[in-house]
Amino acid sequence: MSDMSMLINGLKVTAERGATFERRNPLDGTIASRAPAASPADAVMAVEAAAEAFKTWSQTGPSERRALLLKAADALEAKTPQFIEAVAAETGAPGSWAGFNVFLAAGMIREAAALTTQVTGEVIPSDIPGSLAMAVRQPAGVVLGIAPWNAPVILGTRSICVPLACGNTVVMKGSENCPRTHQLIIEAFQDAGFPPGVVNYITNAPADAGAVVEAMVAHPAVRRVNFTGSTRVGRIIAMTCAKYLKPVVLELGGKAPLVVLDDADIDDAVNGAAFGAFANSGQICMSTERIIVDQKIAEAFVKKFADKAKSLPLGDPRKPEPVVLGSVIGMSTVEHCNALIDDALAKGAKLVCGEKSTTTLMPATVLDHVTPAMKIYHEETFGPVKCIVRVNGVEEAVACANDNEYGLSAAVFGGDIARAFNVARRIDSGICHVNGPTVHDEAQMPFGGVKGSGLGRFGGKAGIHEFTELRWVTIQTTPRQYPF
Repeated sequence: MSDMSMLINGLKVTAERGATFERRNPLDGTIASRAPAASPADAVMAVEAAAEAFKTWSQTGPSERRALLLKAADALEAKTPQFIEAVAAETGAPGSWAGFNVFLAAGMIREAAALTTQVTGEVIPSDIPGSLAMAVRQPAGVVLGIAPWNAPVILGTRSICVPLACGNTVVMKGSENCPRTHQLIIEAFQDAGFPPGVVNYITNAPADAGAVVEAMVAHPAVRRVNFTGSTRVGRIIAMTCAKYLKPVVLELGGKAPLVVLDDADIDDAVNGAAFGAFANSGQICMSTERIIVDQKIAEAFVKKFADKAKSLPLGDPRKPEPVVLGSVIGMSTVEHCNALIDDALAKGAKLVCGEKSTTTLMPATVLDHVTPAMKIYHEETFGPVKCIVRVNGVEEAVACANDNEYGLSAAVFGGDIARAFNVARRIDSGICHVNGPTVHDEAQMPFGGVKGSGLGRFGGKAGIHEFTELRWVTIQTTPRQYPF
């Protein structure tokens, strides 16, 4: 068990009146971490520290920002063993997932470092004689990053690294489900030597989240908000930001379709689907949720996919034996998935592998012959329970892929690449991979969704667009004529 502190203006601090909350391990209920339960007043202090630091940080040169970010990436990697321990204790995820999180997060910081010299503008021809007209990108101000628990190191790091590269200061609000894991990210930035107030960190009890977030969004110094999490909470964040006219980047839920066309390499599709469906027990925004298979190859695909799912090891990630499927985040996930299984079976689906669970160790479970009448066809499972929908031909496959409120990630497997690409173009999603899994991320890519999966884009130059102000600045270089 780890006792923690917040970070405000470079100082480790407790919450107002010493308030704390506990995060318990989802498998056995032992206390994984005890964190400060910030009040709205604590949150405002963090914003004000960031606002004061912005005055100096926004004026630093790109080389200085780059050097500090590169040091932070190294410091983050050095904490890999601590991340593995914290992720297992707080979220129940296996060490392989935690290690991959650190690897990708370090890459994100290094990519952000490379962006420091890419915050550029342009000269635009003006109709006014002698007018030098420029579009200039400048740091926006304080950026509030609200990070989730499911890919905690990746998404926690993503919430702050590009904003910092652009010259903003940040306040990161850690997840109530993994406050220690998120604190390790902040410690890496501190180890790198970021000035006081540039990076701030607060934690809050679950019941206080709404008040804490609104106090920060309402503060005039906060100029950007980014949130990764559920669509339900994302709508609340969006409405709060609209209330105070604050730009927001939202990366929300998904029901990612993976389409298997009749000419697909079945083994390749099975491997891609299994990785996309069961990495981190299916608790990823990009997780493969609906496997849409052409009837011509469905029998062969389902058999091989079920065999693959049955082979995936399940167990306590804190033990030395390697596992693919660790614990899910809590019993609410178990209850939700069990209800979806019951509903699907009652309406004619076939259980081809796995079963309902009584603990947070949930096996890889696959339901075949799923139809739109079943809840699992529409609802995000966010667990290792996946459905197969059989279709006849491309038109049915595309209609099925788009028959959902979400639109984050998607995949299409097919032998004819041009045909598969044209299917991919017709799918309503911010991301689509041909002959690759739905779960894939690279720091330089524009990452985000459409429809109920969010607004805006993280990553690369798209991140610069989101976390800077675009200003029109002119210089009149010759005398100007006026009408009066």
